[in-house]
Amino acid sequence: MGFVAEFDIHCEALPLTDVAAAVSDATLVLELQFNHGARPLFLLTATGGSRPAIEAALTEAYDVDEWTLVGEAGETRRYQVVPALSLEEQLGADIADLDDLEALATTDAIIERIEVTPTGWQQAGWFADRAAFGAFSSFWQRNAGFRLNRLTRDGEPEPPGDGLTDRQQEALRTAYERGYFDIPRGASLEAVAAELDITAASLSERLRRAQTQLIEETLATTWPPLPD
Repeated sequence: MGFVAEFDIHCEALPLTDVAAAVSDATLVLELQFNHGARPLFLLTATGGSRPAIEAALTEAYDVDEWTLVGEAGETRRYQVVPALSLEEQLGADIADLDDLEALATTDAIIERIEVTPTGWQQAGWFADRAAFGAFSSFWQRNAGFRLNRLTRDGEPEPPGDGLTDRQQEALRTAYERGYFDIPRGASLEAVAAELDITAASLSERLRRAQTQLIEETLATTWPPLPD
């Protein structure tokens, strides 16, 4: 089963971050046209903000060669942007593993959305398996900043943690509220188990299963593979 992920990449060298900084009241969504050689065309959707301000920012951006307004509907405008730099020229001083960056294009993943921010990109996409997502997350952990915002298995619209059973959620919440996870502990395992009317052994197993589920859905998917 695959995964659906939303994450932030913190790297101000990524394309169009200067534009996003200049028009912070607009939402900028980027599509890359990789079939255009070393300088893939950008298709930029700008929603909100001032059209003159957006177009002035595109004109002044160091990484934009030229741009064309393709269409406009209400507060949404679509631009075709010709980059002034190749990805190697743009990112070479900030990212060491450029070959690995190019290799990400062949990973079993579909990036559905790239939102440009002043500090980098926010991405959302589908990943065939844990290894495919791990390739993305480990690359950006090595080369820039990476923060996972949401990770779910495909077919599951709930955020991470909703894979817990009702009893696991009840056990975690009760243990947390009674101070079992505090340092030092505010309640013993036996006291929490008594409140739930189960044995301490049952509570211990329930908590371990819940914690394992949370780790597998969040932290474990971002860890690079261990060395052989």
